[in-house]
Amino acid sequence: MSLEKHIEEIRTGIKSGRFNNEAAVSQGIVLRLLHALSWPAYDTQIVCPEFSLQGRRVDYALCHPLGKPIAFVEVKQIGQSEGAERQLFEYAFHAGVPLAILTDGREWNFFLPGEQGDYGERRVYKLDIVERDISECVTRLNRYLHYQSIESGAAIEAAREDYRNVSRDRQMKASMPKAWARLIEEEDEQLLELVADSVENLCGYKPDLDTVARFLKERESNAISRPTVIRVLSPPHSAPVTPVTSLPQGRTSSPRLLSSIGFLLDGHHYPARNTADMLEEVFEALSKRDSTFLERFAALPKHGNKRRFIAKNPADLFPGRPDLVSDYSRQLTSGWWLGTNLSRERIKRIIEMACDVAQLRFGRDLQANLGE
Repeated sequence: MSLEKHIEEIRTGIKSGRFNNEAAVSQGIVLRLLHALSWPAYDTQIVCPEFSLQGRRVDYALCHPLGKPIAFVEVKQIGQSEGAERQLFEYAFHAGVPLAILTDGREWNFFLPGEQGDYGERRVYKLDIVERDISECVTRLNRYLHYQSIESGAAIEAAREDYRNVSRDRQMKASMPKAWARLIEEEDEQLLELVADSVENLCGYKPDLDTVARFLKERESNAISRPTVIRVLSPPHSAPVTPVTSLPQGRTSSPRLLSSIGFLLDGHHYPARNTADMLEEVFEALSKRDSTFLERFAALPKHGNKRRFIAKNPADLFPGRPDLVSDYSRQLTSGWWLGTNLSRERIKRIIEMACDVAQLRFGRDLQANLGE
């Protein structure tokens, strides 16, 4: 009789209530399936019932070589397997058994006790032979429990491979909220641009990136208390560098001077119309202080996630987005190109990076007001 046929008959018996105690499950389901999976169920040195272990007993020890357990099978009455993992794990731990199986005849739980995580996280697979397709039941039972697969080590390796996949998926799912929160907190420019472009496609108007950043942060914190005001971006135009205004002789720079957008550096106040202009002027000023500044800034290993903040070629500022190059790139007097399609918070962080490169203390040697 094929394994499929055995499973079909067992399913019928489970649905009709034929297996009404643990012994019936053990003899009528577990041994039957082990036999169908090519185990010599009659050889008690291979399929060892009531295996004794430090005064305790495991329902079945599957052995290879003879008398040496390679897998434990703990059997419970149908619907009574909940919470039995702890005892099974203790048995497996003391015996050094790599594979542990907990079943009530209907549900088959395959565990790798030696891996990391709580009991649930060390479960490789949970198979309900009543609910799952027959083909899935056959595939999984053969994969983890066929005699030749256990004997050769292929079943253990397959279980470990599946555990790694399950663990990887679990870690990815657990990290997704953190990754999303980080993108919002750091105001990832690609995310902001994507949302801004989608808004423009829907209504014909494109919000600026600061508006998008505020919207996402408010939504993330579930604290949207008032409608978001949309400011429509006009494509920026290059403007001459704003004349530098010297502070009176002997006067020290003070945050009170920064009542409008601009920055203080080396005793000079640099006013700006907006944050994009201010970013441009910061780079102009720092490159005039040190001719190697732009080269050293460009050499930083990380700029944005997939873009550079300055580049020799403007196309490198917006990989895959040539539509942004003409409107949101500015050429510095040195010939380098600077990207300006950035949120206020991102511009602040770029200026902080620039201060690190120039060996200046942001907030002291270079004070900035980026507005609100």
